Amino acid sequence: MEQAQQSDASVLLGTWQLQSFTTTDIATGEKSQLFGAHPTGYLNYGSDGRMYAIVLDGTRTAPADLVPTDAERIELFKGLCSYAGTYSIAGDEVSHRVDASWNQAWTGTIQVRRFTVDGNRLTISTLPARNPVTGNECVSELAWVKVE
Repeated sequence: MEQAQQSDASVLLGTWQLQSFTTTDIATGEKSQLFGAHPTGYLNYGSDGRMYAIVLDGTRTAPADLVPTDAERIELFKGLCSYAGTYSIAGDEVSHRVDASWNQAWTGTIQVRRFTVDGNRLTISTLPARNPVTGNECVSELAWVKVE
């Protein structure tokens, strides 16, 4: 299938469902699935220039009660990555200007991602950076499918 024109912002519009999330440690080349073999999540790009992303570990378990214990909260938080803000596109890069984040260290930052779109499939790759889960220099690749 022919790849879509990357500079056209409309190629990203809509909601995408996460299919896979693989992280590669730059120093060792080791690949890992920080959010499990079957992560869940959604990514949305709106025509108003706003976006949100939520990624969840596919193995998260519900707390025993509506109000989690402190230990349950920690486990739930460890299986979560989410943020929202505005976005802009330049060539094959999309910049996410983070207004709100699961990790306050990301709020106010710009997260640059490379992307390709092939039909109803979107692949997003982070630039080499310190991973907020492992602390190591990594590159992550996320595969998404368009929600129809």
